[in-house]
Amino acid sequence: MPRGDSGRGKLFSAKGNQVNLTRKGGLAVAAAAALAMIAAGLAPAAAQLAPRGGTASAVTRYNGTLGVARLVPRTAGPAPGAGPARMFSKGARHLPGAHFSALEAVPVAGSSAVSRSAAARTLSNFNGTSSRDSQFTNYNVEFEPPDQGLCAANGFVLEPVNSAYRIFSTNGTTLRGPFNINDLFNVGGQEFTSDPRCWYDASTQTWFSIILFLSGGGVGNQGTVLIAVRHAKDPLGLWNEYSIDATDLGGRGCPCFGDQPRIGIDQQNLYITADQFSILGPQFDGGELWVIDKAGLVAGNPTVKFVHFGGLRIAGRSTLAPQPALSTVPSPAEFMLSQLDFSNQGDGRIGVWAITNRAAVATGGMPTLSSVVIKSEPYANPPPAPQRGSTSTLNQGDDRMQQTAFAGNTVWGELTTAVTPAGDSAVRAGGAWFQVKPRLAGGVVAGANIVRQGYVAAKGQYLLYPAVQPDAAGNAAMVFTETSASEFPSAAYARLGAGSSSFGPVSVAASGSGPYFKKSTRWGDYSFAVPGASDTAWLATEYMPPKSSQTTDGMQNWGTRVFQVPLG
Repeated sequence: MPRGDSGRGKLFSAKGNQVNLTRKGGLAVAAAAALAMIAAGLAPAAAQLAPRGGTASAVTRYNGTLGVARLVPRTAGPAPGAGPARMFSKGARHLPGAHFSALEAVPVAGSSAVSRSAAARTLSNFNGTSSRDSQFTNYNVEFEPPDQGLCAANGFVLEPVNSAYRIFSTNGTTLRGPFNINDLFNVGGQEFTSDPRCWYDASTQTWFSIILFLSGGGVGNQGTVLIAVRHAKDPLGLWNEYSIDATDLGGRGCPCFGDQPRIGIDQQNLYITADQFSILGPQFDGGELWVIDKAGLVAGNPTVKFVHFGGLRIAGRSTLAPQPALSTVPSPAEFMLSQLDFSNQGDGRIGVWAITNRAAVATGGMPTLSSVVIKSEPYANPPPAPQRGSTSTLNQGDDRMQQTAFAGNTVWGELTTAVTPAGDSAVRAGGAWFQVKPRLAGGVVAGANIVRQGYVAAKGQYLLYPAVQPDAAGNAAMVFTETSASEFPSAAYARLGAGSSSFGPVSVAASGSGPYFKKSTRWGDYSFAVPGASDTAWLATEYMPPKSSQTTDGMQNWGTRVFQVPLG
């Protein structure tokens, strides 16, 4: 993490609509003046649902390389005193040219899509880790955005964000923290880390967390993926930390790093995917994947075998990393989903990936990675989102695939899309969701059917960064930020019944307290949803919290909301 070393303000830079990862200036992404385009008469195209047995492309196979993750010796990092408050962009999100465009094919949500605002039905609901927590644990340095992690089990809720974490009881009482997020990963307090995520694996009673780490020199010369592991029912004690070198000196433009690492898990392995970018320049080398022996991590072995797949491509194009599925039950393969909007014109296809022969990793063998492309409902990059009380809009990124889950022999995914809600005349932001049933043949993914899909959209509203948690019966809950010209950024959700074709009305779990600071327009980069006890889901997203959860100067004033809802 950037921990208050103002002399390293120009950590990365790029021109045009390429990425600027300067910690002070933020990630500068070129964005079109989308609202003006809408006002000028954008004519969206109608959405066409893909047939259930949609034609798949030819199967693509990939080659991997063997490696080992190494246990990091525990050390005590320095603890410098607090300095004056300073603001930095935190998340290391690269958006290669993505922006809302009048040329996109924008889907129209049908009348069965979501209406606005039912009364919230939460089982637990509390303020999570906040910008104030991040400021106090990071020597008075302020970050945006939070990059929302979440995991919960056995009466504990762990919430890591940029750049702090807390451990709560299920009623919202803080049991530990706030702590500097680097403490969880056993690296120095001022090191650059970003994009934390976590998961509790019930089958092994183990907590996992991952994060991006950059180190070395004034601009950084080493990219690392860190994995923290605690084999216990609670997350309160010491964790083991593992390090995987992601610098890849042989890649284009490298030394490189794995941006925005995503987490997946099944009965055999832990899966991490990331977007490989040059540390020193704008080059993008495609998505990458690590398949890591889960048993070795759980046992605390000094070295743990993994297989790395780099330079991922699909449909003949270099692709952002697919989202690996999080699973609580045995699965026939580890499945992943990805979007295919390579040209920023919108698309009507998704990538379905499978990892088979998974047990081979533990013995130094090679798993099989394959992918196909199937037709889906259309999606496109979302427009900037307005907020009440401010002329500044929220940058919600692009239409990359968000969190993926395996449940009931199907794979679920979702993304933020431009969409015209039913009864609306303007293009808004909403959630596109997919329930997919893959088919395996000959040890690879041979195709997939769309079981259900649709849009979560509300007239006059913008819904940002969806995350879905399903159950085996086909119920699901989706969490997101809701905002509009008449609403402060708020934490909201919608639920889907097993026999329904669309999500129910949007419920606001916590209303925002005001607008985001005018110079802090970047939002996200993701929400999170995980299973809870007794067929429930724990949900977390960014919103505007009470002043007591904001930074002391009111500038980086974001907060997070954590809540639990029933699924059945």
